[in-house]
Amino acid sequence: MFIIRWVLGRIILFFDFIFSPSKPKRAAQEQAQIDASTEHLSLYQLPACPFCVKVRRAIKRGGLNIELRNINQNENYRAELIAQGGKKTVPCLRIVQEDQTVNWLYESSEINQYLQQFVR
Repeated sequence: MFIIRWVLGRIILFFDFIFSPSKPKRAAQEQAQIDASTEHLSLYQLPACPFCVKVRRAIKRGGLNIELRNINQNENYRAELIAQGGKKTVPCLRIVQEDQTVNWLYESSEINQYLQQFVR
């Protein structure tokens, strides 16, 4: 099973690389405003997860700068996701509100829908 998942993961990464969307061209000031509005977001993800690829493509298509946290490369990210988010499922968007409360959004379609508010 591991070999099948590994091969499929590499195929997903290959096609994601080949058909990667381009970032929108924006004025520096407009991009800085968008960056400021998304600095409180972090995406917990795995590189070859198809649902994570879906979210990363939406992030790139929207020109959003969101911190990507690979839970396989950093044990602290994985532990934080499980302890605070409640489960080890990716993709997961960590949203820090203005009052410093943290919300965790797990479904790729819901994450993409949430991110649409930052795209102008």
